[in-house]
Amino acid sequence: MDLGLQDRVYVVTGASRGLGLATATVLAEEGSQVLMCARDEAALQKATESLAGDRAMALPGDLTDTALGERLAAAAIGRWGRLDGVLISVGGPAPGETLGLSDDAWRASFESVFLGALRIARAATAVMGEEGGSLVFVLSTSVKQPIAGLAASNGLRPGLAMLAKTMADELGPRNIRVNGLLPGRIDTDRVRELDGGGAKGRKARADAESRIPLGRYGEPAEFGRVAAFVLSPAASFVSGTMVPVDGGMMRAL
Repeated sequence: MDLGLQDRVYVVTGASRGLGLATATVLAEEGSQVLMCARDEAALQKATESLAGDRAMALPGDLTDTALGERLAAAAIGRWGRLDGVLISVGGPAPGETLGLSDDAWRASFESVFLGALRIARAATAVMGEEGGSLVFVLSTSVKQPIAGLAASNGLRPGLAMLAKTMADELGPRNIRVNGLLPGRIDTDRVRELDGGGAKGRKARADAESRIPLGRYGEPAEFGRVAAFVLSPAASFVSGTMVPVDGGMMRAL
């Protein structure tokens, strides 16, 4: 199936590794131009160079930077003359239990996870043309059920999911689709950090895999292919929905 991605232009945040890099890789392989953004400039440059051809451009930035959205939108328009969609991957907030997280930790999480994502969406949709486009928020299974030890994610991601649903209503008349992806246990640096090292990490992974019907962690590329489809014109009637990419782990519908 042709996803219709040839010569489309996408912004991908969190693109230096993990889910963002996996998505950028698939988009580039399918013929899109990709503006890649992440905090670590050296890692971002290396990731950009790993993509085939000259289909990628790096722009370092932190989602807590209030001007980042405008810079990304302007860079995409300036380089390629259009913007067709954005994968908004904000990374994970600090782990911790609800009452153990300080006010500063909660504020920092809200600034990056919620406001940072909203600012990117606002700037991107402002420059999308009559053809419309696609916004995809990388969220978590914590949208549907809490994850132990990740109170900030449990508190913020469901709100961002409802915001995405609201934006789908508001932006639909402009042919801009808005969706969310709910990754489960994907074998990324972030998940390995949460699992921990040594025997503890091996046990955490084994316990998690025992709750996944497919019996294993997902590969980043498996997420990237789903993300590329939802971003693409091939998913032209998919909007306002949350798509799990979790191997069947989540027990909620």
